[in-house]
Amino acid sequence: MITIIGLGPGSIKHLTLGVWEKLQRIDTLYLRTSRHPCVAELPAALRCVSFDEIYEAHEQFYQVYTEIAERVLEVARCDGEVIYAVPGDPQVGEASVAKIVQRARAASIDVDIIPGVSFVEPCLSLLGIDALDGLQIVDALSVAAQYHPPINPSLPALLGQVYSRDVASDLKLTLTNQYPDEFMVKLIHSAGNADAQVESLQLYEIDRSSRIDITTSLYLPSLGELSSFEALQNIIAHLRSPEGCPWDREQTHKSLRPYLIEEAYEVLEALDADDPQALCKEMGDLLLQILLHTQIAIDEGEFNMSDVLRHLNAKMIHRHPHVWGDVPATGDFGQLSQIWQAAKAAERVGTDLEPESILDGIPNAAPALFVAQRYSARAAKVGFDWPDAAGVEAKFKEELAEVFSAETDAERAKEIGDLIFVLVNWLRWLGVDDPESLLREINAKFYRRFRHVESQAETAGKTMSEFTLDELERWWQEAKRLGL
Repeated sequence: MITIIGLGPGSIKHLTLGVWEKLQRIDTLYLRTSRHPCVAELPAALRCVSFDEIYEAHEQFYQVYTEIAERVLEVARCDGEVIYAVPGDPQVGEASVAKIVQRARAASIDVDIIPGVSFVEPCLSLLGIDALDGLQIVDALSVAAQYHPPINPSLPALLGQVYSRDVASDLKLTLTNQYPDEFMVKLIHSAGNADAQVESLQLYEIDRSSRIDITTSLYLPSLGELSSFEALQNIIAHLRSPEGCPWDREQTHKSLRPYLIEEAYEVLEALDADDPQALCKEMGDLLLQILLHTQIAIDEGEFNMSDVLRHLNAKMIHRHPHVWGDVPATGDFGQLSQIWQAAKAAERVGTDLEPESILDGIPNAAPALFVAQRYSARAAKVGFDWPDAAGVEAKFKEELAEVFSAETDAERAKEIGDLIFVLVNWLRWLGVDDPESLLREINAKFYRRFRHVESQAETAGKTMSEFTLDELERWWQEAKRLGL
């Protein structure tokens, strides 16, 4: 039998009657840590055995909790019964308890949990907030171990177990991926004790606090009601509701198709302009299209956003077995591409997506230059390619000759199409894997130079058609000299 009791957040006044009665009836108490304010006030006849030395033996907390769980189960097997005490409430932020319960269940050992007051209640009192107002209770150690915080920023959050300045430092690095460095937060020290303190400071400063110890928690206020993905989902759902916008309600997957393509191109334009602020806005507009399509699917009973995210998360993990699996990787980009393609092919086996050709899977609706590059690159992978660049140059000359030898405009147009396809192959040989971007750069250059010609004509007070071609050409050459 394993009995787990909660010692509350600090003062012995926070012990529940059930815990106190249990302590009066036992001889030995095993403590996760003796570094708890009420330990010194426990019944004098009680023999306390702590696991503090385990913390010094391991670098990772999960290793500490694993060994504690193993020791508790060992005592239960040897003595028949063990009483294990943890700070706060056993089922609030206690990783060792979760491990004990899991292992005990597997070993058919009974577990009885006597609740205690958690760290949450005194923190709420110090902060003057209501937990039902969307408060998220999160383990700081879990957040610190991740790259992005699993927190809805539009709602407040309370992070327990900010044990040390090292933990606070790791936690800060994760949180600043979502919150501004200067975001005002609060460190709560010794909640539930007479010397409790709430320390207000900016997020980037949290690991500089000299008061951080095992009783420290971190409070994150709301970043704003419009700062979360969930808030955006709710806005889109409202627009599609009977109380929303008639235009949004009328949209379908097909009717929104042009907007999706348009917004994608505007993202590309922001990327080409190397404009982070424009990119931020355009990424939002593109995300809007994703949300609209997903909400239409929800309304039609096709799928939910959780399905979209689950599928994407699973796919990313499956296609990176060298990161989340046991596939060795040298770091060579060619090998990484092979790993990706092998995982991708495995996903299609036995499905309608299983390709008949190596060219399958490239979207036909994509820009023609993109498709041409992908077709030629895939064909080259199986040896359907020229042995060297001289071969593609010779093919270019051959296709160019066929353009000039064509007898009709229709034939000439088709030959020019063949010539364009050869040009895409030639660019691939030159290391240009994105001819679409190259052509966008050429278009942008033409725009700048032509705009210079227009401005010169405007300065002269005439329309462009009033100048000779030679005059316009001089301004064009001027634009080239200016580096436009």
